[in-house]
Amino acid sequence: MTKSLRSCLLATALTPALLSMAADPIVVGAIFAVTGPAGNLGLPEKRSAELLVEQVNAAGGVLGRPVKLIVKDSGSSPEKAVSFCKQLIEEDGVLAIIGPSTSGETMLIKPICEEEKVPLISCAAAEVIVNPLAKYVFKTPQKDSQAATLIFRTLKAQGLTRIGVTVDNTSFGQAGKAQLAALAPDMGITIAAAETYDKAATDLTDILAKIKAQNIQAVVNWSVVPAQSIVPRNMRMLGMTQPLFQSHGFGSLRYVEQAGEAAEGIVFPCGHLLVAGELPETHPQKKIIMSYKVPYETRFKEEANSFGGYAWDALAIALEGVRKANAVDRAKVRDAIEGLQGFAGVTGVFNYSPTDHGGLSLEAFEMLTVKGGKFTIYRPPAAPAQPQ
Repeated sequence: MTKSLRSCLLATALTPALLSMAADPIVVGAIFAVTGPAGNLGLPEKRSAELLVEQVNAAGGVLGRPVKLIVKDSGSSPEKAVSFCKQLIEEDGVLAIIGPSTSGETMLIKPICEEEKVPLISCAAAEVIVNPLAKYVFKTPQKDSQAATLIFRTLKAQGLTRIGVTVDNTSFGQAGKAQLAALAPDMGITIAAAETYDKAATDLTDILAKIKAQNIQAVVNWSVVPAQSIVPRNMRMLGMTQPLFQSHGFGSLRYVEQAGEAAEGIVFPCGHLLVAGELPETHPQKKIIMSYKVPYETRFKEEANSFGGYAWDALAIALEGVRKANAVDRAKVRDAIEGLQGFAGVTGVFNYSPTDHGGLSLEAFEMLTVKGGKFTIYRPPAAPAQPQ
């Protein structure tokens, strides 16, 4: 969050009631998978976006106007996401849309928003959302290629070069599989086996047994659905002691809880939100992370997670676009978003440009691990001593 928007939030405020009488609201649409298989993503996204709306309106709104958020629950259905997208544009006349929660939903509404010239700020992670570039489409999660790069670097540093890959059959899983395959040769990684599982799977021993038979040194799992928590449990059942690396789709303690003790030691790249307490006060994101994390956890009695952070950032970026454009106009807001530089969010410091609608660098990631059922910064084991 920039200093200007933060100042807006801290300013002497009009009450929401006075705001509603003073000016027409700025209407933003949101499509989240609040229920269904991706509910672990959509529910914290909905809560986070609504919490930010409360804060913004309590602080005087944006350009003296209140913010109105219209949330649609896709139920994790791409077809519903399409229907809601059209409804938000044609019937509700929204300025912009934030979400959807998943890459599959986003890819289906991407051409609609592009054709209708409505800014879309996705909360899904697949790199294909912004590559190839679409003029009106942005996203807040980090790039797949960046996550894969950091995973491979960490593996190589430990001398682990022969791996097995498991992915779910969602768009996110398949996009991650493609990135892993593309980057592996140049990074000196051999993918000995790659298996895809159904997003609704309840047992993965069959595909993990195939991977185990390939004499792999580590497993990389790429998923954003609850089935990813089955991977560590089934690895333990099969007596697999190889380290497990997850994607940035693992960024919620709910997945740790679902995996139980088997989650201990999992390593994955994710944003700094999950280890906010370990960040120095000088960290560029520390203040904005805490301004989100503390009220969220106080209100909802649960740990803030990366998915909620994606939605908070998406809405904050849309509203910063309004402030920068000094107008409630789709084209002008789009241009302002594309020009955002040094915008500190929960997920990272965003620097959008005409050639980059992801806006984040590798510095938006931290390698994390699970220790005692909690997330902490990963400290790689010391390299073995060299013989004299």
